[in-house]
Amino acid sequence: MTAACLLCGCRDHVPLFHSSDRLYHTTKEKFAVLRCQECGLMRLDPQPAPDEVHHYYPPDYWYAPDATTAGRLEEAYRRFVLRDHVRFVEQALRSSAAKGPILDVGCGGGLFLGSLRPRGFSVVGLDFSREAAALAWKQNHAPAVCAALERAPFRPGSLAGVTMFHVLEHLHNPRRYLVAARELLAPDGRLIVQVPNAGCWQFRMLGRWWNGLDVPRHLFDYRDSDIAKMVEAAGCEVVRRKYFSLRDNPAGLASSLTPWLDPMARRVRRVRESGPVRLIKDGIYFGLTVAALPFAALEAAAEAGSTVMLEARRP
Repeated sequence: MTAACLLCGCRDHVPLFHSSDRLYHTTKEKFAVLRCQECGLMRLDPQPAPDEVHHYYPPDYWYAPDATTAGRLEEAYRRFVLRDHVRFVEQALRSSAAKGPILDVGCGGGLFLGSLRPRGFSVVGLDFSREAAALAWKQNHAPAVCAALERAPFRPGSLAGVTMFHVLEHLHNPRRYLVAARELLAPDGRLIVQVPNAGCWQFRMLGRWWNGLDVPRHLFDYRDSDIAKMVEAAGCEVVRRKYFSLRDNPAGLASSLTPWLDPMARRVRRVRESGPVRLIKDGIYFGLTVAALPFAALEAAAEAGSTVMLEARRP
C-alpha cells in the first residue's frame, strides 16, 4: 500500500515517471516519482528504508578539496558562488535579537561555516558523516559534531540560528527535524532552509531529467508552498523567500543536461582522467553553467527558481 502523503495524509498518488541514479550511478534500480492527488507533493516510491539508504550515498558524497590545480580552482569557485548564501544568512541573523551560535545542519566539509565565521558569528556544524565533521574542523576551523539533530548536544533555546541547505529532501521524517530546530532556537532566532523547488521552470521543461530530483537520494520533492507549510506547521513564521542561488541554480541546469560532466559526480564515481583532461571537462562544465545563468536568473525573477531558500523566525 502506498504511504500516506507527508503533508495532507492522502493515500491517492499519481505516478509521474520512473528514474534511476543519473548522477552517481550507485544503482541501476528504477524508482517511481509519485504526486499526491490531494495536495500535489511529490515523493519517491519505494523510499529506501532508513537502514538501507546509505547504499545510495558514496563514501565521499560531501565535498572535499584536493591539492591539484583543478581542485584549487574548484575550491575558489565554490567559495565565490557561496557568497549569496552567506549574505542571505548574515542579513537574517543581523535582523534578529537572538544570541548564541549558528548551527549548520548537514555541514559537510564546513565550507559555509568557514565563510560565515570571519563575519563575527560563532558557528558549529552537524553532519551524519564523521569524516565530513572532521574535515570541517581541519579545513575550515569550524567545530562540528556527528549526530542527528534530535540528539544534538545543544540546550533548547540556545541557538541564534539554524541553517539547513539541501537537507530536508533527504529525510524520511523532515517534520521531526524542523520541530527539533525550532526547539533549539532562541526566541526571535532564525531558521534558514533551502531545498530544490519542484515548482521551477527547469522541472517543467526537463521532467525526469531535472537534476533537482536526484533519485534515489531525494525522498520528497517540494515546491516552495510545500516547504513553507511544513516550516509554519513546525511553529516558525516565514518572513522571506529567495529563489536564486548562484551556487545551485545555473550549475543544476548544467548537471541536468550533462550529468557526466558534473565535477563532483566525476570525482565520486572515480572517473579516470588526467590533469589536463579534468581541466578541459571542468572548463566545459563551467561554460555551460555560465550559459545557464540568464535562464536561471529569469526563472528566479518569476519566483520559479530551481531552488528556494526560506528565512523563518521563532516567535
